[in-house]
Amino acid sequence: MSANLSVEQSLMKAKSYSKKGDLAEAQKLYETILKNFSNNIRAQQGLASLNKYKQNNVIQNPPQESVNQLVNLYNQGQMETVIKQAEGLTAQYPGAYVVWNILGASREEIGMFDESIYAYKKAIFLKSDFADAHFNMGVALKNQGKLDEAIEAYKKSISLKPSRAEAYNNMGDTLYSQGKLDEAIEAYKKSISLKPDYAEAYYNMGLALHYLNKLDEAIEVYKKSISLKPDFAEAHYNLGFTLLKSGRLKEGLDESEWRWKNPEFLSNERNFIQPMWDGSQSLKDKRILLWSEQGIGDTLNWSSCLSFLDSQAKHCILECQDKLVPLLQRSFPNVEVKSEDRSLDINRDDFDYHLPMGSLYRHFLSEITQNTKPKAYLVPDPDRVNYWRERLNSLGKGPYVGIGWKSTDMSPGRLPNYAPILEWSPVLKIPDVTFINLQYKDFEDDLAKVKDKLGVTVHNFDELDQFNNVDDTTALCAALDMLVSNHGTAPLISGAVGTPTKLANWKQSSWNTILNNPVGPLIDIYTRNTWETWDNVFRLIKEDILKINQN
Repeated sequence: MSANLSVEQSLMKAKSYSKKGDLAEAQKLYETILKNFSNNIRAQQGLASLNKYKQNNVIQNPPQESVNQLVNLYNQGQMETVIKQAEGLTAQYPGAYVVWNILGASREEIGMFDESIYAYKKAIFLKSDFADAHFNMGVALKNQGKLDEAIEAYKKSISLKPSRAEAYNNMGDTLYSQGKLDEAIEAYKKSISLKPDYAEAYYNMGLALHYLNKLDEAIEVYKKSISLKPDFAEAHYNLGFTLLKSGRLKEGLDESEWRWKNPEFLSNERNFIQPMWDGSQSLKDKRILLWSEQGIGDTLNWSSCLSFLDSQAKHCILECQDKLVPLLQRSFPNVEVKSEDRSLDINRDDFDYHLPMGSLYRHFLSEITQNTKPKAYLVPDPDRVNYWRERLNSLGKGPYVGIGWKSTDMSPGRLPNYAPILEWSPVLKIPDVTFINLQYKDFEDDLAKVKDKLGVTVHNFDELDQFNNVDDTTALCAALDMLVSNHGTAPLISGAVGTPTKLANWKQSSWNTILNNPVGPLIDIYTRNTWETWDNVFRLIKEDILKINQN
């Protein structure tokens, strides 16, 4: 019984659960009431009614061949058929806890998490020691983001079936999502002790070790995972990031090529008759197609290597997102820059080789690492730069500092890359600085919070569509005196046009590598470890901004 609920409210809530068929929750409430008020008649009657229901229904089981048919259909991936048949069986045999569990698992496979949890709770109500249902409910709860509840479900499953390695692995994943990395690693170790050939548990432990900055240990367990499952694309790909962070650049870039066998990247791949350039064939008198494979920030960042490729080929074509074409045409006049069109890929004959942009670093690693002071390589429209300088001047006195502090995807795995806006206070409270918003979406509440809590105005240009008008956004970045940002597109643009750029970076991030950090002549990167706050990062950035004022 919740501390905020009276006995009467708890009784009413339990009754409501019963009416909705959520009998497990009703049972919990009645038992909690009786624990504190053992003589409560209504709770006794409610619990007795539930027990009677359980006794009347638990003996009703469908024929085993019906259950076997459901399992076979589930294993064939025919989830909608399983759901339809299972719903029919539970109506006929309401005490068939095995069928309720199958129904929950099938609903979960097609994303019906609320509905799946309901089915698992029915199974658990009918058979409280049903370890599989507790385990499956943990999966559904984690998918809903209910991490504490998911952990409790896994713990219950483990208490009933201690030898289940998958339960420890999944509990480790949930602890990992909560940022409890040491606890997650212990769970993975327990999982591996029960199942020594568990490649997925080794892989997951590698992720956790990476974010604890234990890179050598992470590399070791990734390689163990791969030794057990040689075609484990995700393990190869993430091993690549860890090798890059360890300074083993060639090995890391080689492993990054496994992205094309990673399910996450399959939709990005393009299929041509012509071969992919492997970096060794001569490009003299040859035409090569370079194609964007990920987001606009990656395309802009990786175009910093374009001159290396263009200098070797007779003709270079770059196909990219439509909104980048004006900027990249101006920046690379010797390259044929055009919008991506995949409709004719299989029939094209206008090039001899092709290359995805993410592979540029692998083929030009020597040139990139020797070029320690790269020049600005994106060329904004000079007329628009002048426009934005005048627009900035209209706001008041400079320096004019742009800020970017979050992504449009703030999922749990990404959150450590970003500092909540109020943690920027050491920077935002610097006097005599005019701050400019470089977020293109979902920034209104944060800007209002900064105004209300810190008394600081961060100016936003409503007339600029930062998401679609990348060319004009680039001109604005070139007009600024400085940009301060967490990881995102804004610092990739500002660094590339030569604007002083301060990147507040999470040291253990997979993005904190040669492949993803901004490129340009005036970039400073300040990092915080997983276990640290952002305080020191923003204190150091504050000192740099104050130097502008002093000059």
